[in-house]
Amino acid sequence: MLRVRGIEAGYGGVRALFGVDLEVAEGEIVALIGANGAGKTTLLSLISGLLRPSAGEVSFQGQSLVRLAPKKIVDLGLVQVPEGRQVFSSLTVAENLEMGAYSRKRSAGIRKEMESVFRLFPVLQERSGQRGGTLSGGEQQMLAIGRALMAKPKLLLLDEPSLGLAPLVVAEIMRVIQGLKAAGTTVLLVEQNARQALKTADRAYVLETGRVTLTGPARELAANVEVQRAFLGRKRE
Repeated sequence: MLRVRGIEAGYGGVRALFGVDLEVAEGEIVALIGANGAGKTTLLSLISGLLRPSAGEVSFQGQSLVRLAPKKIVDLGLVQVPEGRQVFSSLTVAENLEMGAYSRKRSAGIRKEMESVFRLFPVLQERSGQRGGTLSGGEQQMLAIGRALMAKPKLLLLDEPSLGLAPLVVAEIMRVIQGLKAAGTTVLLVEQNARQALKTADRAYVLETGRVTLTGPARELAANVEVQRAFLGRKRE
């Protein structure tokens, strides 16, 4: 579904990505793990059209994304949930969800999608008239995911969904991500919380200082000694 080939990029002359290759097949949850500053968010920004690569190719279902505007990429069915949630704090929960459907025309479909989001996150229905900025961190993350789902994504890009959340909330978010896969949504999950990401994903990539250093089934990477030492808090014996 998604293919990244030889991507290079940077900011202000400083390179952040060095020949990155990555693939996501339809129906997968693929995790991208790495330390802060490894280039994970930069890669998502390139896929979403917010940045342009200096070299390489990004394609979605066979179509090049490199020169497409972000809105066109969303229209194709590739939608990103940004790091830090970025909900519209002055808008209500319902209004935030409606903003996720800004490119859709049929109001009946929008109502149906909102009902689906409320089934996924019942607390959002309870808070539908509450301003987004007054929600807890976990509720805001649910709202950010729900807002993205209003666009009916084929591929959902999640940037650090566990950031700043309590462990119980993180576990609930990860269960929801697995539920999205079961419902037919493909997911690319970017996470510093390697333990949760590898428990949730089918496959994973390790990104270190702008380069992919390891890739494979998530279970195999979770058992890899170097991954355990670097990301799972286990010391080398």
